Amino acid sequence: MEWFTENRHDILVAFGFTVEMVVIAGVVALVLGAILAAMRVSPIPLARGIGTFYVYAVRNTPLLLIMLLFAFGIPNLDIRPELHLGDAELLRLNVFFVFATAALGLYTAAFVCEAVRSGINSVPLGQAEAARAIGLTFGQSLRLVILPQAFRAVLQPVASALIAMIKNSAIAVGVGVTEMGFEMQKLQNDHPSSRWEIFIVFAIAYMLLVAIVALVTAALERRARIA
Repeated sequence: MEWFTENRHDILVAFGFTVEMVVIAGVVALVLGAILAAMRVSPIPLARGIGTFYVYAVRNTPLLLIMLLFAFGIPNLDIRPELHLGDAELLRLNVFFVFATAALGLYTAAFVCEAVRSGINSVPLGQAEAARAIGLTFGQSLRLVILPQAFRAVLQPVASALIAMIKNSAIAVGVGVTEMGFEMQKLQNDHPSSRWEIFIVFAIAYMLLVAIVALVTAALERRARIA
């Protein structure tokens, strides 16, 4: 494990970048996915059309292509966001990290949308009718009555989308983000004799992130059953 001792700092930084990427992208995916699901069941034809177009366009486009478009296409429009929130290395996010994270979140949002929409459709129609009967608007009934029940029904599908997002974060290596996939590739090139050890260590790191999502989902399911 000499390779690990020599490169421990770089490995931890790469792990930190991956955590940052999946947390930010996960928040984007959950918020945007819920909004898109609301648009897809909206009584407004324009909103339904926009939501439907977004989901079909994004789900049928490879994530790598979307990341390449964000990382190399948008900067040509002189849009180059770089965040410097402090002196710590993990708080200095370059343009490639920002756009790769945005692409990952926007891509996952399409899958979260479909999961949430299926949950909305599983709520009995009488719930929406009762909400309208007491004077709630479509937005109020969706926010106060439908979505809370829908989220309870789709915890596992949403968790599956987030787990897929964690694994998809490795694609960011294609646009030069120094996350775990990038570091694993670099170490395997520098230490070919330890290739299997490197693979196992990074596989365990990804499994740890997936396990966290699974544990949080299980806790939310237990809480939903009690409620």
